[in-house]
Amino acid sequence: MGARYPLVFLILLLLHGTKAASDPPVPGWLTLSGHRPLVIARGGLSGVVPESSQLAYSMAMGSSLCEVVLFCDLQFSSDGVGFCHGSLRLDNSSNIAEKFADRGSTYQVNGREVQGWFSLDFKSEELHSVLLLQNVLSRSSTFDRTQELLSLDNVVQSVLAQKGELHVIWVNIEYNSFFLEHGLSAEDYILGLPKEFPVTRVSSPEFAFLKSLSGKVRSNIKLIFRFLREDLVEPTTKRTYGELLKDLKSIKAFASGILVPKQFIWPQNKDMYLEPSTSLVKDAHALGLEVYASGFANDDPCMSYNYSYDPSAEILQYIDNSDFSVDGVLTDNPPTASGAIVCMAHTKGNAFVFPIAKAGAPAVVGENTRPLIITHNGASGVFSDSTDLAYQQAVKDGADIIDCWVRMSKDGVAFCLGSTDLNSSMTAATTFLGKMTTVNEIQNKSGIFSFDLLWSEIQTLKPNLVGPFADARLERNPAAKNAGKFMTLAEFLDFAKASNITGILIGIEHATYLITRSLDVVDAVSKALVKSGYDKETCKQRVLIQSEDAPVLAVFKTFPKFQRVLTIEFDISDASKPSVDEISEFANAVKLRRSSAVRVNGFFLEGFTNSLVDRLHAGNLHVYVGVLKNEFMNLAFDYWADPLVEIATDTMSVGADGIVTEFPATAAAYFRSPCSNYENKNLPYTISPAEPGGLLQLANSGSVPPAPPPAPVLEPQDILQQQLPLCPNDPMFRTFRCRLAPKETATGKPEYNINMASLDD
Repeated sequence: MGARYPLVFLILLLLHGTKAASDPPVPGWLTLSGHRPLVIARGGLSGVVPESSQLAYSMAMGSSLCEVVLFCDLQFSSDGVGFCHGSLRLDNSSNIAEKFADRGSTYQVNGREVQGWFSLDFKSEELHSVLLLQNVLSRSSTFDRTQELLSLDNVVQSVLAQKGELHVIWVNIEYNSFFLEHGLSAEDYILGLPKEFPVTRVSSPEFAFLKSLSGKVRSNIKLIFRFLREDLVEPTTKRTYGELLKDLKSIKAFASGILVPKQFIWPQNKDMYLEPSTSLVKDAHALGLEVYASGFANDDPCMSYNYSYDPSAEILQYIDNSDFSVDGVLTDNPPTASGAIVCMAHTKGNAFVFPIAKAGAPAVVGENTRPLIITHNGASGVFSDSTDLAYQQAVKDGADIIDCWVRMSKDGVAFCLGSTDLNSSMTAATTFLGKMTTVNEIQNKSGIFSFDLLWSEIQTLKPNLVGPFADARLERNPAAKNAGKFMTLAEFLDFAKASNITGILIGIEHATYLITRSLDVVDAVSKALVKSGYDKETCKQRVLIQSEDAPVLAVFKTFPKFQRVLTIEFDISDASKPSVDEISEFANAVKLRRSSAVRVNGFFLEGFTNSLVDRLHAGNLHVYVGVLKNEFMNLAFDYWADPLVEIATDTMSVGADGIVTEFPATAAAYFRSPCSNYENKNLPYTISPAEPGGLLQLANSGSVPPAPPPAPVLEPQDILQQQLPLCPNDPMFRTFRCRLAPKETATGKPEYNINMASLDD
């Protein structure tokens, strides 16, 4: 039997959304009623745990707006009991095929043959013993077999147990005709629901079924017609849903609203970019029909590139576009929808809620300041890194600090690029394949390096935008794959000085090796900054110099205005006091990997390294954390596939003085929202930090990954010559970066490799 979680079950450990009693009116909602849109939780918090489970529904109620609507896709047992499950076939997301191996069936469903395990072949007692599984590969299977299939009665009891809350249930009946053919009447079931059941909406894609219910259901139950794909035929009218979409008046005769796929409102072209919105919402509202949009999930691999993998931005497109608003969104991630509605809507163009801390000592929690938004090669989540377009986008998006990692051409031209290896972000391999070489001092693999090409040769190359998860079909803005031009350091500085930003970050790598190639990157940077006037006290913009080389940073002590940032390239769990003292001799800030700020076990957060950040702050060192990326594959499960939750965590729990991100627009949107003020008690909901360890406590113990080896404590010797630790023999972890043990090559010399499974930079 699966474990039954109590109705009041450690939710406080999991909440990313905190509720408040007051609910001030927000002007400007363009819904039919004028009230804020509804958040409808499809099967509960199904974006994190198995859908329609006790855990999913409880987490949805505990982590979303208090009036969140629980969506139940109704299936019927042979004895007429209604169960909540998102698919007619139970074997897609449960262990029913294992438990009842010889009970599979084949049925005709809406004119096609379907084979599987169906609820109507089992008694309710049998279905209660079925355990749920996650059927979306991008989501954790850690909670599999811990939750039982729930009847609607079970869900109702969960709702009624939430004293003082306003949760209601939406029942969807997708296959009324199918069940009716086999002697099970959905109409009788709905009409027989007890009055105390908080069911307020009933939907179906079957025209005749809803029409038959009209006038029979209780007055507080709204009937919603659900649209399926436009080319599919509605089984009772024999008209396609596309045809019915043009005849909304016939639906208004018996329904209060419509539930439509989100593409009916904002279509996408074949390249996954948005097209102009349709008039559907306005047309329906003109007839008095509410419009609900479905298909929202934070890990939707088909999300339009316009949203830059920010699920809140997608929600806002439907509720805060100045032209119309849907009346609700059906989503697998109700906390994200709640945050979009309460925190992010109506904030576009707002000033930041808090200013950044003044240059000097690190910010103190409670000082009403916010972290710096520091770019990683500009807005490199939108345009190819370090191009003019990436920098222009970063400034437009609200970045505080734009960065240039300085590379040197063979003829001594300093320019901006994320890597010395031109293969990473240029089309170098197509033109200069003969320049391919291996430089062990730079990396363990072959590359085409900037110092082997003249600047005139580099200028013939095109940018090449390749995201870190392109192999998983999560591409970045492919329409602009080769757009933009690369900038010399001088051009970057001129652009920065003319921009409304707080300052710049100049990154320096491989300075020692470059000297062997008669290229002095430190001298080139120093002269460029002086020539641009950045060394003068009259220059209001800040200058950050970042490097993993202590001697490089020590050189810039001659520029007291500049902040010197030490890159710590490997995971650490703490820093000894002598190491902090050592850093303070030549730097006044450090940049940590994300997995140094929050301990990670597999895809789960395990705990904070608070003592590390506190110790660095005590040494008067600023702490910057990165690199943040929006793609859900880059996010631990505890962030619920929502990049805003990681930003909130780094801000409120880690206490970072700056976040390094490839998507500055996402960070800027968060810091413009009232929810970035964690002391604001006048909101009905807020985006709260993740609670490391919360999800792990609820997981199936047998499926929790083994704990990774503890990260080392930073010592003074690590600072002077940073080297990644040797990889353990245990399985690799997604944020763990290490050095493979040397192996003998054909030459008899050891060969070193780097495990690049890391998702951090």
